[in-house]
Amino acid sequence: MLNYALRRLLVAIPTLFVIITVSFFLMRVAPGGPFDLVPDLDPQLMENLRKAYDLDKPLFEQFANYLGRLAQGDLGPSLVYRDKNVAELIAEGLPVSAQLGLTAIAVGLFFGMLSGIVAALRKNTAADFTVMAIAMTGVAIPTFVTAPLLTLFFGLYLGWLPISGWNGGQFAHIVLPVCALALPSIAGIARITRGSMLESLNAQYVRTARAKGLPESKIIIRHVLRPACMPVVSYLGPAIAGAMTGSVVIETIFGLPGIGRAFVEGALNRDYSLILGIVIVYATLIILLNLLADIIYGYLDPRVRPR
Repeated sequence: MLNYALRRLLVAIPTLFVIITVSFFLMRVAPGGPFDLVPDLDPQLMENLRKAYDLDKPLFEQFANYLGRLAQGDLGPSLVYRDKNVAELIAEGLPVSAQLGLTAIAVGLFFGMLSGIVAALRKNTAADFTVMAIAMTGVAIPTFVTAPLLTLFFGLYLGWLPISGWNGGQFAHIVLPVCALALPSIAGIARITRGSMLESLNAQYVRTARAKGLPESKIIIRHVLRPACMPVVSYLGPAIAGAMTGSVVIETIFGLPGIGRAFVEGALNRDYSLILGIVIVYATLIILLNLLADIIYGYLDPRVRPR
């Protein structure tokens, strides 16, 4: 398993290089520049700024210089935030995005599995149909629709919860963002859990256990839940990455100081270094989380362990 993890990490290096390369050149060939939004900027001053940030050099030379700095752990200066570099901006925003994303996944995992188990054990009943209807609704409605609806109803109409701000991650301030971000995970996990539970409940070894007179509760706990969890584990890696990247929309709507909102502001201001730094962080997280999910999946099911 260790060799497998090391091989996956080695494969991740060229993958990350391709992501950096494509992102770098796409940003550079896109119309507009980081100083175009400044009105009446003196041409000589703009030229000096372009020279200071290496923007006057050929693209491939800029790319080589960026890779050289990146190899030394330097994500470069922000082109908009003059008092902070990209590493400092990411270090400030990443804890907010991580807390938001991981809380949403924890909520999604708990309510998703609970709903899926209830739906499977009450197959073709009102409880099953209700859970699946809610799950399909959660899958169909994107977060940029549910977030404003939650804000309007619970924040503005009922006045129960604040509609924006982080305030140190206080409970009241994260309820609405977490709910908006967790709904797709709840729906996805509920559907996966229900399907895998039904498959396990109809398996031969479960029928054998019932024939031997084993109580139904023990059958479910010992013989059904563990295999039913494996598809959920494989779903968790991309789901956590999706929750982290999905917070781009949620952080912007709720005004949270995470790297998602920094990414949006960087894109609007053509802050090349900031965008590329956040892309690298997101890509690294996605690669590592998928690797972690594969390792846990292999631990739970020896049949899929690499030989």
